[in-house]
Amino acid sequence: MSEHQLPLLKVKDLHVYYGAIHAIKGITLEVTEGEIVTLIGANGAGKSTTLNTIAGPLKPRQGTIAFAGLPVEGTAASRMVYRGLSLCPEGRRIFQQMTVRDNLLMGGFSRPKEELPASVDHVYSFFPRLKEREKQIAGTLSGGEQQMLAMGRALMSKPKLMMLDEPSMGLAPILVEQIFDIIRDLNQSGTTILLVEQNAQMALSVAHRAYVMETGRITMSGAAEELLHDDNVRKAYLGS
Repeated sequence: MSEHQLPLLKVKDLHVYYGAIHAIKGITLEVTEGEIVTLIGANGAGKSTTLNTIAGPLKPRQGTIAFAGLPVEGTAASRMVYRGLSLCPEGRRIFQQMTVRDNLLMGGFSRPKEELPASVDHVYSFFPRLKEREKQIAGTLSGGEQQMLAMGRALMSKPKLMMLDEPSMGLAPILVEQIFDIIRDLNQSGTTILLVEQNAQMALSVAHRAYVMETGRITMSGAAEELLHDDNVRKAYLGS
């Protein structure tokens, strides 16, 4: 990351509430173009809330979010997709009764119609399993295939920044390896990624930088490689 390069995403002093519950307590983070940045922490730390606030569905009570140099405040979540931000949500949330291909086309709603076939082919280059299953009803896919479909759908909008929320959740270890290989490939092909993940070992092994989140606050940050070998991180999140 060049010190002269402006961040693609800049979050400053963010406070988010659920009613009276203070869920996010003044976090500051940034993501520069070309990076994989991961946000790790225990369940309930506020990681998904952070992504949903950046994407638009949740509104902060205090703080600022800038994406590609423009403020996010007051922008509808659907408009953020047009600006180049996509979210692959926790739990996948695919359209269960639609085919694989139709799910992907739904993800391309912000693209010109004539570009959609090429966008689908682009997704299939990363997820050849989806090409094999393109006429299959999405709800009949395996868990790993559904996760691939959710990621492919998010990729359809050609995002400047792709946010992934718990992509390994509920998957067998061999599928987790596959998903993280794809995350690495997506990044190497030019997609900037903000990754929320409970599997800290895998997240830190693929990311460039990392933030550690505890009860709504960021308690540590730095190069992912350094945090991977930090004693406190290892004891808290890596089981060693």
